[in-house]
Amino acid sequence: MSESSIETHPLKPFLPSNAKLLMLGSFPPPKERWKMDFYYPNYQNDMWRIFGLIFFENKDHFLDLPNKNFKEPLIRNFLVEKGIAIFDTAYQVIRLKGNASDKFLQIETPTDLSQLLLQIPECHNIMTTGDKATDTLMLSMSAETEKPQIGLSSNVQYCGRELTLYRMPSSSRAYPLALDKKAEAYKSLFKETGLL
Repeated sequence: MSESSIETHPLKPFLPSNAKLLMLGSFPPPKERWKMDFYYPNYQNDMWRIFGLIFFENKDHFLDLPNKNFKEPLIRNFLVEKGIAIFDTAYQVIRLKGNASDKFLQIETPTDLSQLLLQIPECHNIMTTGDKATDTLMLSMSAETEKPQIGLSSNVQYCGRELTLYRMPSSSRAYPLALDKKAEAYKSLFKETGLL
């Protein structure tokens, strides 16, 4: 694959019809880093450990430790039960360095957020996981929309719907914050949105 080829998002949006929260990352890592055909598939990424800590007080709850893998059906069922949808803010990208780093991700086509929201009518909360995801989401918002600070939220009217935008610390290990501190930030969001 040439350095400048455009990649289209490899996963379908995960949109349970009861979703109250839409989680948006930036874009999946290169396929060779995947452990499952689902979101946050890199075993080094801490997203599913964060979820395990918050909801089950066990960072390994969603992990298949002997195989260094994830328990994908468990994750999917949990998200449906809780009403959590997932996609990414970028639909098409160019990897400037061929790696998973957001720093070297050039957004070609942002995700059409209005199309996602149409499919999840009960959703009034959007959370971005990291800076790149937040910056890309802001491209879809009006100029006066306030970009949330990390761990905080801002309110916006979008497509005739009241939305609260939350910006969370990245679940990537490259982001310099301890796992338990990341989990604390996510935990307060889940409480605020009534998921915990």
